[in-house]
Amino acid sequence: MNIKTGIAVSAFCLLTSCEDLAIHFTPTKKPIASHSKLAEKAEHFFWDTLHQGKYDNISTSTKLLLAAYLENPNDPLLAAHLGFLHIWKITERQRIANPPPEIVDDIILAKKYFADAVELQTNDARFLGFYGDSEMVEGSIFHDKRQQTKAYFTLKNAIHQWPQFNYFTAGYVMTTLPKQSEHFQTALDWQWSTLDLCAQTKINHNNPDFSPYLNLETQVGPQRACWNSWIAPYNFEGFFLNMGDMLVKQGDWKTAITLYKNATLMKNYSTWPYRKLLENRIAHAKENVENFQHSSASPDKSMMINSGYGCVACHQNK
Repeated sequence: MNIKTGIAVSAFCLLTSCEDLAIHFTPTKKPIASHSKLAEKAEHFFWDTLHQGKYDNISTSTKLLLAAYLENPNDPLLAAHLGFLHIWKITERQRIANPPPEIVDDIILAKKYFADAVELQTNDARFLGFYGDSEMVEGSIFHDKRQQTKAYFTLKNAIHQWPQFNYFTAGYVMTTLPKQSEHFQTALDWQWSTLDLCAQTKINHNNPDFSPYLNLETQVGPQRACWNSWIAPYNFEGFFLNMGDMLVKQGDWKTAITLYKNATLMKNYSTWPYRKLLENRIAHAKENVENFQHSSASPDKSMMINSGYGCVACHQNK
């Protein structure tokens, strides 16, 4: 190495070190909760939009939340709810006649806002799980294998932090994969792991009847992710709808019927807006094996994530 080259390399290393040091010592954003009237209005409208399944109100809700977030870009909840609106919009795009190409921008924005939420509130595993989902979907859309691999490990980290919540969250985005793919099988294994954790015992894969475990229902601690809540009034029903769909896609439609029927065990099942969707699944489980294995199937013959109700099946209460 000659003297000029050596000087250039040394200068590069020095500049790189300076950059790393400058970034390292620059203060990070700190979480600050919003209490303004605008933030309160935006949050109220967000929950009203989600709980009533008002897909057409997503744009208005996004504008309100974004205005509130620009007012205080240190609020992790505002960031997370913006992310959720964008991921909801693209997940239920089947509601739009001929979705335009720019619908993919919503997953890019979802990833950005969930990244903000994770940075501001690092101990909330829900935000990390949703960030991993958006990272995975974006990588899939743009055929970026490296990003998909990175997303997989983000989701693994989220599962480690809160398995009862994130086994489902991580596996849900993989339900669109071919049934023979390794990641689809992993996603299905994660759903079985969720059942084992929620039942606090090993579930019989041949007869996954969940009725013996209803007495374990709780609204506190990590186990609360197994049950219905104010945030997700039909979380229990939606979980079994999706897992049943996964078993049907795999070809095991008989076991899927048992899983579907678990959704009917909840005391508020009769008020679930999507109970007819589930009952139709039970009636047509065998013929849906082929439907679910073809991504071109119409929304009414598609898996939960592609049905047009991929978010509201758990969150809509009216």
